[in-house]
Amino acid sequence: MIRRAEHKDTDGIMNLLLQVLTVHHNGRPDYFKPNCRKYTEAELAEIIDDDTRPIFVYDDGGVKGYAFCVMQETKGDNVRCDMKTLYIDDLCVDERSRGKHIGKSLYEHVKKYAKDKGCYNLTLNVWECNPSARAFYDKQGLKPLKTTLETIL
Repeated sequence: MIRRAEHKDTDGIMNLLLQVLTVHHNGRPDYFKPNCRKYTEAELAEIIDDDTRPIFVYDDGGVKGYAFCVMQETKGDNVRCDMKTLYIDDLCVDERSRGKHIGKSLYEHVKKYAKDKGCYNLTLNVWECNPSARAFYDKQGLKPLKTTLETIL
């Protein structure tokens, strides 16, 4: 049920991208535009073909969830140790399919993929205006790596 995304998944992924941005817009309308998506169809097509940016989909006759990932590598940095990281750029489960452990399955699949690729860690960002996502990641055992703070001027 979980596999790498293919071009045939574009419509399902685009629908989920709209759901994600709607949650963020509702939480921070001062920050996120309404009725938009993080990626265009053309950008999505490029990402699907990029092995350094794998997208995994949960498909049981239709895309019910996805995890956008980015392989990152630090080498020769002045302060940070050399390491390979898998960054989860976006994880979403269709609002009609939540509560069925699809998100947990996607997360576990991505975690195994990262281990198999020799990654040191798995990272992600979560918006504070999305408390259900924060609770989900807390339940998966993720711990804060750093915190971004803001003051609105």
